[in-house]
Amino acid sequence: MANRGMDWLRQAKRDLEKARTDFDHSYYEWACFTAQQAAEKALKALYLLMNSYVRGHSAVKMLEGLKERLDVPEDLLHLARILDRYYIQSRYPNSFPEGAPQDYFDRQIAEEAYNASGKIIGFCEDLVRGLQGGDGIFKGNSPGT
Repeated sequence: MANRGMDWLRQAKRDLEKARTDFDHSYYEWACFTAQQAAEKALKALYLLMNSYVRGHSAVKMLEGLKERLDVPEDLLHLARILDRYYIQSRYPNSFPEGAPQDYFDRQIAEEAYNASGKIIGFCEDLVRGLQGGDGIFKGNSPGT
């Protein structure tokens, strides 16, 4: 079976473009959700390209899972914590005591989510380039370590 990691990465980048479209049209709650989805897909792409598999939707847990094999900057974990909040809250009214998600998201929040996702995707793309170029990105320079 072919490795689909690059397909996941391409879709992650497209999802980030969609987040920008949502942002530009003031759908801030959807910009946040789509930014979270983009980061999640980029991380899943990285796992696949490392011949591994991960389940779930938490960018934090995915990054923590990579720490045994890669150097994961602490600031990326912070950005993932921001994004993980938007997996449910941006979509469901019962995530808040009253009102709809659209009442709780604004331009600044959506911009923060968009930028966080872009940085996580950039991190993944840099690692993918390293995988493709054989730059020894893994701790111990071997995917098996």
